[in-house]
Amino acid sequence: MKFSLNEYLEELRPLINVDCGTYTLDGIEFIAAQFEAKFADMAGWQVKRVDCGKAGVGLEIRNKPQASDIDVMLVGHMDTVFPLGTAELRPMSCDADKAYGPGVSDMKSGLLNVVYAMRHLDPSVLDALSICICMNPDEETGSLDSVDWIQAVAKQAKQVLVAEAARADGGLVKARKGMARYKLTFDGIAAHAGNEPEKGHSAITEMANWVLAINRMTNFESGTTLNVGIVSGGAGANIVPEHAEAIVDIRFWSNEEYDEVDTRLNAMIEQTFDSEVKVELKREAYKPSMVPSEATVALMEIVEQAAQELAIEINWKEAGGGSDANNTAVLGVPTLDGLGPVGAGFHSDQEYLLLDSIEPRIKLLMRVIEKLAR
Repeated sequence: MKFSLNEYLEELRPLINVDCGTYTLDGIEFIAAQFEAKFADMAGWQVKRVDCGKAGVGLEIRNKPQASDIDVMLVGHMDTVFPLGTAELRPMSCDADKAYGPGVSDMKSGLLNVVYAMRHLDPSVLDALSICICMNPDEETGSLDSVDWIQAVAKQAKQVLVAEAARADGGLVKARKGMARYKLTFDGIAAHAGNEPEKGHSAITEMANWVLAINRMTNFESGTTLNVGIVSGGAGANIVPEHAEAIVDIRFWSNEEYDEVDTRLNAMIEQTFDSEVKVELKREAYKPSMVPSEATVALMEIVEQAAQELAIEINWKEAGGGSDANNTAVLGVPTLDGLGPVGAGFHSDQEYLLLDSIEPRIKLLMRVIEKLAR
């Protein structure tokens, strides 16, 4: 592979210098069009646009669209977490070692690395494999509008490689915690706190009891943690509060243990602490945990062999945050993550891409795919 860092960065720049937060449909469309054009310029690829509802468009890119099985599925997301105006405020910039900008490592460079790998794979490798690349528009909010599509494709796949960024020390991801996010709404009865407080039923008091009960569900030993991270409610200090809300974040290694927590939360709605306060529980996001299977270990060995041949140092991480890898691994499909270039500072103005990791990680991805073709 003949690689020019300057050419790569110029190709990366327009992908960074556009606002494409989840549900920013114009920005998502721009990114999708960019990648659609890149694959249109390569012989032998078919690009299908996928309607992901309110999240916008996804791309399903195949070299053998008629194949019933997929030998290698590659996954990445086009959205970022950043609000409108961020791209203008912080356009892509570089110093001697790093590139900076919104989404530079999470994960525009990962998507571009996939393009470079496909451009430079030997035609015999592409002939030997059925490859499918899925780019979705809403991973940063839990892939709610794309998960059915991603999983439907993954059910046809023998293995999945996710091109999220490698960790700052070069680590790849073999396991990820599952996550769920709930919104709790409490509706009580307002009353004057001085004249007739006995006629009121406090939404905040009910919420406080729920917070304590939720905290007791945490199990640090097994890794199931519940965090009430946002609360709001009340209209005035002299009013028994009629309304309150809370947002709960749950992380877990055991999908079975999460199911138990979900069952307990739903049961609590049927028997509130104050029978006059109505409680609504809505799950706003969910990703199952990603836990390695024996088949995943075999895929890890292939990656390790490829890295050794290329003299690239790697290690394996267990990450607390979720990705689309969670959604494919839960189906029993061997899945590995972190196949993009090295980066860090995700979801912040400190996000960066390590420049000298770009070419080696393209080569690593190519070598892994070459080995899967044998």
